[in-house]
Amino acid sequence: MHEMAFAIPYSSSFLSLLLFSLLLLSSTNAQTYKNISLGSSFTTQDKNPFWVSPSGEFAFGFQNVEPDGFLLAIWFDKIPDKTIVWSANRNNLVREGSKVEFTADGQLILQDSNGETKWKANILAGARVSYAAMLDTGNFVVASSDSAHEWESFDEPTDTILPMQTFVRGDTLLARHTAVNYSTGRFLFTLRADGNLVLYKTLLNSEVAGTPYWSTGTKGYGDQVIINQTGSMYLTASNGSILQMLFTSNLSTTNFYQRATLDYDGVFRYYVYPKLRHARQPETWSSLPNVMPLNICVNLKEDLGSGACGLNSYCAYDLGENIPTCHCPNGYSFFNADDVQRGCKRDFSPQDCGEETSEIDLFDFVEIESSDWVGNDFEYLIKDSEDTCKQACLADCFCAAIVYKSPNCFKKRYPLSNGLKDPSVLTKSFVKISKEITTLRTGGGESKKNNDSSPSLILIGSILLGSSVLLNFLFTFFAVVRSTNRETNTKAADQHQGMNLQRFPYEKLNKVTNGFKETLGRGAAGTVFKGILTLDGMEKHVAVKRLDNMVTKNDAEFQAEVNAIGRTNHRNVVQLLGFCNEAQHRLLVYELMTNGSLESFLFGESRLNWNRRMQIALGTARGLLYLHEECSNSIIHCDIKPQNILLDDSFTARISDFGLAKILKIDRIQTTTAIRGTKGYVAPEWFRHMPVTGKVDVYSYGILLLELVCGRKNFEAEAEDQNRMVLADWAYDCYSETKLHLLVENDEEAMNDMKRVEKYVMTAIWCIQEDPSLRPTMREVIKILEGTLGVSPPPDPSS
Repeated sequence: MHEMAFAIPYSSSFLSLLLFSLLLLSSTNAQTYKNISLGSSFTTQDKNPFWVSPSGEFAFGFQNVEPDGFLLAIWFDKIPDKTIVWSANRNNLVREGSKVEFTADGQLILQDSNGETKWKANILAGARVSYAAMLDTGNFVVASSDSAHEWESFDEPTDTILPMQTFVRGDTLLARHTAVNYSTGRFLFTLRADGNLVLYKTLLNSEVAGTPYWSTGTKGYGDQVIINQTGSMYLTASNGSILQMLFTSNLSTTNFYQRATLDYDGVFRYYVYPKLRHARQPETWSSLPNVMPLNICVNLKEDLGSGACGLNSYCAYDLGENIPTCHCPNGYSFFNADDVQRGCKRDFSPQDCGEETSEIDLFDFVEIESSDWVGNDFEYLIKDSEDTCKQACLADCFCAAIVYKSPNCFKKRYPLSNGLKDPSVLTKSFVKISKEITTLRTGGGESKKNNDSSPSLILIGSILLGSSVLLNFLFTFFAVVRSTNRETNTKAADQHQGMNLQRFPYEKLNKVTNGFKETLGRGAAGTVFKGILTLDGMEKHVAVKRLDNMVTKNDAEFQAEVNAIGRTNHRNVVQLLGFCNEAQHRLLVYELMTNGSLESFLFGESRLNWNRRMQIALGTARGLLYLHEECSNSIIHCDIKPQNILLDDSFTARISDFGLAKILKIDRIQTTTAIRGTKGYVAPEWFRHMPVTGKVDVYSYGILLLELVCGRKNFEAEAEDQNRMVLADWAYDCYSETKLHLLVENDEEAMNDMKRVEKYVMTAIWCIQEDPSLRPTMREVIKILEGTLGVSPPPDPSS
């Protein structure tokens, strides 16, 4: 969308021309200085409290941004709204009578009306300062007699990058707080020291990077961000090659003002404004349609925090306008209408926890379609209707909302976090509210208080509250309902703590597999048999895995793993239907994949074609992303290999065999455990007693991806050329020597698709880096494979 998939090296002649052009431009800028001499100053009370550039397009001085608050800033001075692009004292406004002075000894100082220094340019001691100047590029400089810049505003950007401004490693942009509040906000954009260009939400009330929600994935390679004179913004490597194209306006800076700004809503946008007025051109800033990220509501979810909007509010994105908006559910209102990202508060008293059934009749729900509240789950209900879920939440004073996707729902604690409303969301939510303040039960706009006197509601409420007989009846009724629910939950526990799984008696599985006679496969953890079960009145072919080596395994651990795997529901993960945990018998019952494992279609004579293999690569990646990030508990599979990728009747990849999987709690991202996995696919950290994360699956996936590309095993002892024995080593050699065609020389389809071969091999090499921190996440892998994220040249995996 806004990146280029591969680095594009410049020729040496092009680099020379570019360097010459830049030197010429610098020379031109030097000649257009309107020098500011030592000892110059101005105050907020002067008629023109600023210094302008030679063309008058930019000004440096005071902007009145509050009734009595002034910002020392740089702005576009020839347009009506005087758009600010840099400021010195964003968190410390000064008052009427304040002064800017370029002192006789070459210091640039901002003083308040009492003479106290509020800001000072970081000019090194001993610098031989001669003059200052506001340049036509929007850069304010303090220079020596030979025009060397001792200090410049371009080196200390606030929230904007301008054409010809170079944004280098370590540079940071910090969004403003709101549209009219210029103090430091909640979002940060930086080119990290490792070369990755990243957007973060900051930690609360700080300028410290917190949750990342967008990046270029150029770790190790990104060097500079540049906006050139033709309106293109791109990230380059240290050799000058373009790594990723970020924005392209195709508009000359001669005719259009241009800027790239991290806005207060966390979206990084590129703006243009016509210098010459034209009837068909709006006299305003226009944003290019490709913003970063494309939908912050979907991209930004925090483990600790509120998401794109504040607590108890939800984010909705207008793709047409590229604008995220924050909303309160009905019954809630913003803490501060001028700062909606601060979140929402309840406009009613919370439910009393004094009695088990108290106040149930005083609360109801507002429904929000296509919405979710990520995090703060405390209970998961299985195979329940909407009404049952609502009743469970009404009866629980700790429950603030439920998120429902038939037939399951999550209970949510207060405050609600990571609120999201988007057409891509497959769940809907019900937020608990008091009946006294709203009659709206659908939609999900901003809170609206009930202005209707609702006489019938008041009458009913009076009768209910005034009749002790009826109250006693209701309390008895809800007690019976609660007791019934407990009995139901007890029965559900027999279906493994409410999971959508069946507990099968051993004798039944022995019967449906005909005494475990027809073997489908055999592995280290056990043997898989074919069977036929009657489920929901229909016969269904199943795969029954008998865990031969699980007899001594801790029962609680076995049940915990089955419980977690039973929650999985994804088209690229094999569905677990049930289990048996009876005496020494431990069996798992899966849906049967008619085409068996990928292994038989990858290395045998009936090898799948190139496009089918690439679809399997993408499907497997999506399944792993689901296990790592989208389950209620993250799952590290630990044994990704062709034998554990099954294919359904349409050859869709389905990850199977969780016999070695590790389940991570929501608040953990790593674990330590004994070595697991299969030789050739095992990540190096297993052997180094390092904490294990989802990156072990990324490593195994990288090996699998190479096998899918090349159509051969990761190790071939009988290879004629010993340099080709280990696939990973041979693949890197072919890549570094620009001989990738050797990997697929027997595959005509692949030979005709060498760009994709190159991209997939580069991705695989990144996945198998020995240092886990260098490997991409599965989310990044998918973006690369889908073409929405570029891939940088990978280093030697063992370097």
